[in-house]
Amino acid sequence: MLDINKIREDQEGIKTALLKRMDADKLETILAQILKFDEERRDLIHKTEELKAERNKHSKTKPTPEIIANMKEIGEKIKEIDTQLAEVDIKFNEAMSELPNIPAEDVVAGGKENNKIVKTYLEKPSFDFEPKDHVELATNLDIIDYERGVKMSGNGFWIYKGQGAILEWALLSYFIEFHTRNGYQFMIPPFLLTEESAYTSGHLPKFREDLFWTQDKSCLNATSEMMLGNYHRDEILDEKLLPLKYCAYSACFRREAGSYRKEERGMIRGHQFNKIEMFQFTKPEESAKAFDELVENAEKLVEGLGLHYQTTLLAAGDASAAMRKTKDIEVWIPSMAVYKEVSSASNAGDYQARRGNVRYKNPDTDKNEFVHTLNASGLATSRLFPAILEQFQQADGSIKIPAVLQKFTGFDVILKK
Repeated sequence: MLDINKIREDQEGIKTALLKRMDADKLETILAQILKFDEERRDLIHKTEELKAERNKHSKTKPTPEIIANMKEIGEKIKEIDTQLAEVDIKFNEAMSELPNIPAEDVVAGGKENNKIVKTYLEKPSFDFEPKDHVELATNLDIIDYERGVKMSGNGFWIYKGQGAILEWALLSYFIEFHTRNGYQFMIPPFLLTEESAYTSGHLPKFREDLFWTQDKSCLNATSEMMLGNYHRDEILDEKLLPLKYCAYSACFRREAGSYRKEERGMIRGHQFNKIEMFQFTKPEESAKAFDELVENAEKLVEGLGLHYQTTLLAAGDASAAMRKTKDIEVWIPSMAVYKEVSSASNAGDYQARRGNVRYKNPDTDKNEFVHTLNASGLATSRLFPAILEQFQQADGSIKIPAVLQKFTGFDVILKK
């Protein structure tokens, strides 16, 4: 949610910034609606405040039949205006919800074609034998059961088994140990959220169809960012405690799977996957530093695994609508000759905090101001697992286990039984 005061005061500046990620005609339409509803809101608020002031004035005088009748009439008018105001508020908030966040100054306009690679780690692996893809490797080693996963739950699901399940859990253990050692408080939040929580995180109204919904109108989380962003909803945080740093485990659920293109086979895109999320609540002046920390943490985790990857600064149109700035950490999948995202680090500024009403008392102004929120996968496993299989495969079909995982797996290689 953007600041309506900034929209009123700098409409042209807001337009220029949002044109980095929005169609001009659509932007003009939404801004016109917002300003119209805002004017109606302020007019109704002014009217009801005048009526309430008049009612208060009469309440201090001795009641007469005329005053009682007048007070009743004023009460009816206030009730009528309050009803109108509630209706306009709904329209105003819906229009405001349509506006994405303002991109950071160093984020360029456009879509995926304007993304910029800002870092590359290691060289692409080369093989002196014919390498296999992760589906064949996992099937031959009997560590992923794709067929029974589909039988049990449908397309887009799989089952980790044996050493595959241990490797998956070792990845999560490695991430958790790293984050807790670096000052992040670990949580295991609920996997179901209310509509209000999905709205606060920025997933509603735009991404309703991407979420799984229950008959009770709760949604399964698509990312732990949704839960952590709501942890301090409607709270005023102690300025001395900022930044607050959290990490959380969740299984994540998304409806976007189902494609059988070469680039999305196996585990690359599924309905369910495991992830550790990093999240920070910071003071506005500290959010840029926090963003760099999140990116660096995600990169260190991938580097610890010894995987070739690249870091990409996303153009405004390719980043999530709720985020000012996003960098993706993408691992190389040899069989597909593509990079796939394993972490998306983002700075939301005060966009989510406005939706969730998360504030802190600024000691310099003595006012309650909105915090900044930031998040990053730290990391998601469903693409790391294939990258490990493919980048560390051996000529005999076995898989070397990265050294940092071996204390969690208890083995250093996965051999064909």
